[in-house]
Amino acid sequence: MTVRCESRAALVGSVRRVVIKVGSRLLCDIGAGEETRIAELVNELAALRDRGLEIFLVTSGAIGAGMGVMKQTKRPTDLSRLQALAAVGQSRMMKHYENACNSHDFHCAQVLLCAADVKSRRRNLNLCNCLNMLQTHGLLPIVNENDAVSVDEIRFGDNDTLAAKVAAMVRADLTILLTTVNGLRDRVGDALGERLSLVGNIDERIWSLAGSTDGNEFSVGGMNTKLEAAEICMAAGEYLWIADGHDFSVLRSILAGDDIGTLFVPSQTKMAGSKRYLAFFSQPVGDLVIDQGAESAILERGSSLLPSGILNTTGEFDKGDAVQILNQKGDVIAIGVSNYNHVDLSRLCGLRSDQFAAALTDFPHHDEAIHRDSLVLVDHMERRS
Repeated sequence: MTVRCESRAALVGSVRRVVIKVGSRLLCDIGAGEETRIAELVNELAALRDRGLEIFLVTSGAIGAGMGVMKQTKRPTDLSRLQALAAVGQSRMMKHYENACNSHDFHCAQVLLCAADVKSRRRNLNLCNCLNMLQTHGLLPIVNENDAVSVDEIRFGDNDTLAAKVAAMVRADLTILLTTVNGLRDRVGDALGERLSLVGNIDERIWSLAGSTDGNEFSVGGMNTKLEAAEICMAAGEYLWIADGHDFSVLRSILAGDDIGTLFVPSQTKMAGSKRYLAFFSQPVGDLVIDQGAESAILERGSSLLPSGILNTTGEFDKGDAVQILNQKGDVIAIGVSNYNHVDLSRLCGLRSDQFAAALTDFPHHDEAIHRDSLVLVDHMERRS
């Protein structure tokens, strides 16, 4: 896909809120020691803050720091050992961050998360309010997965996706993933080709370029998780930039608009805040299968979903729960908030609004099963397991 983008300098000139993710390799696997590396990183973050930018830092490294304290060179595979190393390393990392921030006359605040913290609607809102309040008071929010108590997060999770979800929560203009490579590279056969400067659509060809890259002793993830993060940011109408972070001064180059790394450019405007939880964090508990007419109305005209277009429902859900909307091929095309519970909606399938009274005794009725303001399309959204 050909990407038309305003100049990078013009783009970054409009950026005010930035999420920056720094991986374990850049903090624990460089040779300088995490204390020195954290001081170098905070020097650059302080310069960005002095320019008036609001910075949210998503940082790994607790397990790697714990390995250093415990003098372990090989990352264990046993979950309890990983959790113990995270507990040892977390306080060490935050001590280094606080010392580095103090030298620039500001403070940091640690926010440790588990997956349930962003999936729960109430906790998601509380988290968003907390992060915004930290910015209001001039603090540097430092976000990480709570590896000491998480289970799946340690085994399969990654901070690339976490950074994108934090960006979606706080409506960041730009997410920067600092890694050990200078962006995404094209491939010519088995050989690496030119760096891709701009990406406007993550299609199968782009996915094929990620290969099977993985982490090392200190980290998890690879280019695949960075593309997943880019999908989230682009679906939210926001930018994501992948760049080599061996030298943290690269942040200055990025925010000067230099052509480095790979910039992922969204094709749509910013997603409304009211739809972000539904798009990126909700857990649908039911399915609605719709006919072709309803599918066309939703995809082509942005219409609400009416009961007349629903063929059947599955799952047990209440009014206000998130449900998936499937076409007759079984493809999920949208996610929305149901105006009815599963019992009532199953009675309304295929009926017009003037037939509702005969099917239900409760009043008032909603004309829509799902209103368009409570519905998001899943095309190009985060892939759901």
